Amino acid sequence: MRSIAAAAAAFACLLATAPVFAQSDLVEGGCPTGQSFAVGPITVTGAYARAMPKGAQSAGAYLTVANAGPASETLLGASSGAATEITLHEMKMNGNVMEMDALPGGLTIPAGGSLSLDPMSDHLMLTGLSAALAAGQCLKLVLHFAKAGDLPVELNVGGFGQSSPPAASSNASVMPSGAMDMSGMSSMAM
Repeated sequence: MRSIAAAAAAFACLLATAPVFAQSDLVEGGCPTGQSFAVGPITVTGAYARAMPKGAQSAGAYLTVANAGPASETLLGASSGAATEITLHEMKMNGNVMEMDALPGGLTIPAGGSLSLDPMSDHLMLTGLSAALAAGQCLKLVLHFAKAGDLPVELNVGGFGQSSPPAASSNASVMPSGAMDMSGMSSMAM
């Protein structure tokens, strides 16, 4: 009986220390890669976020929005139970200084065109996260469009400095240009 009680107590301790994510919007184990999400004429592909370094207070999210409709559409923003705020931001160079500004009016996707949210460009900025994003997780959020309405999407969380959606077989970090090539070490813990 003692071993059963000890095992139950140990299991309860594990449950108490396991990360709990707000409204299950940040899920361990990742989500399928290569997904697309659609509402009306809008299709979203390549959705991902970057893992957060220790102590980071915010994270970026990236994706591509295609508009097959005959009229322009506006991406107004996004929401998620895993973050208290998600805003659209643009990044631009002002001389030698990188500046980031909020885009409260949203971003336009032209009729028959597309819009890419990328690192070092327009992107979603997540703040007030319930937990730091880690490579291999799946972040659920809802995109808000002016005409098409809301679109739930899942973002794969890639490594630090990830510059494209994570591939199906790798959650490895992307090293800065000029760093040692470690592409063959995707199973290495970071």
